[in-house]
Amino acid sequence: MKVTTEYLADNIVAIASGAGYAGVGVIRVSGANLSAVIAGLTHKDELKPRLAYYVDFYAAANEILDSGLVLFFRGPKSFTGEDVLEIQGHGSPVVLNMLLKRCLELGCRMAEAGEFTKRAYLNGKLDLVQAESIADLIHAESEASAKGALKSLKGEFSGQVQQINQQLIHLRMFVEATLDFPEEDIEFIANAKIKSKLELLQQEIHQLLGSTKQGVILNNGANIVIVGRPNVGKSSLLNALANEEIAIVTAIAGTTRDVVRQKIIIDGVPFNIIDTAGIRETDDVVEKIGIERALHAVASADLCMVLIDDNVGMSAADQQILVQLPEALPKLFIHNKIDLSGETPRISQQNELTQIYLSAREGLGIDLLRAK
Repeated sequence: MKVTTEYLADNIVAIASGAGYAGVGVIRVSGANLSAVIAGLTHKDELKPRLAYYVDFYAAANEILDSGLVLFFRGPKSFTGEDVLEIQGHGSPVVLNMLLKRCLELGCRMAEAGEFTKRAYLNGKLDLVQAESIADLIHAESEASAKGALKSLKGEFSGQVQQINQQLIHLRMFVEATLDFPEEDIEFIANAKIKSKLELLQQEIHQLLGSTKQGVILNNGANIVIVGRPNVGKSSLLNALANEEIAIVTAIAGTTRDVVRQKIIIDGVPFNIIDTAGIRETDDVVEKIGIERALHAVASADLCMVLIDDNVGMSAADQQILVQLPEALPKLFIHNKIDLSGETPRISQQNELTQIYLSAREGLGIDLLRAK
């Protein structure tokens, strides 16, 4: 991979470690020539690449600012493809800012957000997918999203795209040969089985698109919306899944007026649980707005949990709610309040629809829902 975009390869610097106090803090410098920075900061004329040195870090007046490790990576064998200097000092924000200020005195400028990764891309060290994966890995909120981002960073997704691209180029060769020599019966074209290869390639593309959708869900979380009549226990279910009192719960129908969102992690996978206003006919202006927002949340959901009061059973009002849900949207039917109906916690399949029996208030069957 080679990117020819030109840019000013001046020396840039930034604190690479997180904010706050720590045992070790890291500062990185990248540029075309770091000799002045190395000499001014460490009082060493040269550093051997990929070798850790324990040194003192000096101010302009030869005052020692800190001591720690320094590593030098000579381009292009570095993250950015340029010369890179990694400074590891004590993780005090004051100390790190003193070292940062010294680097600026030695001719560096503050790096813009993402500029190290940008230079890695411009120098052909990463492609765009890998560059985006760095941000995904840094901001990962679950084990699954971190593992997925790391796979993309290692080039797994890019490799699949490149493989498909090469197959398309190969098929294009046969198509162009057919167009250039329409009157000739060329044996290698006849034996190429272009149609079957194209169909196989279409399958690979659909599989890749499916994996990217799964990757988006792992990164951002699956949107799971809870819908049902007023007072069937939607907010209680949200609280039970989150293991804390997120939503207000009362015996008064219509307590929830707005959409309430909570991210939870189950087995390393993030889920965005969305509690909504109870759906019913009403003249209350505020409640109507809440119901409209509930239906809007349903439109962008990956899964819908339809809550039913098991003490009452499927009612005409429940059927009316089902009519308003997208037919293609996957659904789980949650029969709540089994502590009142006398039902036991269980999962059943009825007409190819999953039915889960639980009590959100008592915590019965919540483990079955989490496992599902």
